Amino acid sequence: MHQWAFCSLTRSIWARQFSDAKIAAGKSHHTALRTLANRWLETLWHCLAKGIHYDETVHIRNRRQALQPPSAA
Repeated sequence: MHQWAFCSLTRSIWARQFSDAKIAAGKSHHTALRTLANRWLETLWHCLAKGIHYDETVHIRNRRQALQPPSAA
């Protein structure tokens, strides 16, 4: 999983941003990779459970929506 997370840093926009944010928050490189690996496992589980293929653009859109603060109504 550590290797998967590391390799994804050059291929996945959100993975790089996720890792960079962890490091900017004071986490070590290895801690950032471990948390990124956990995120990839969640993504894999979701794809397997729903029977869908991974789509980076859908994943990025869903992450943006999830990270947005709720709008005041």
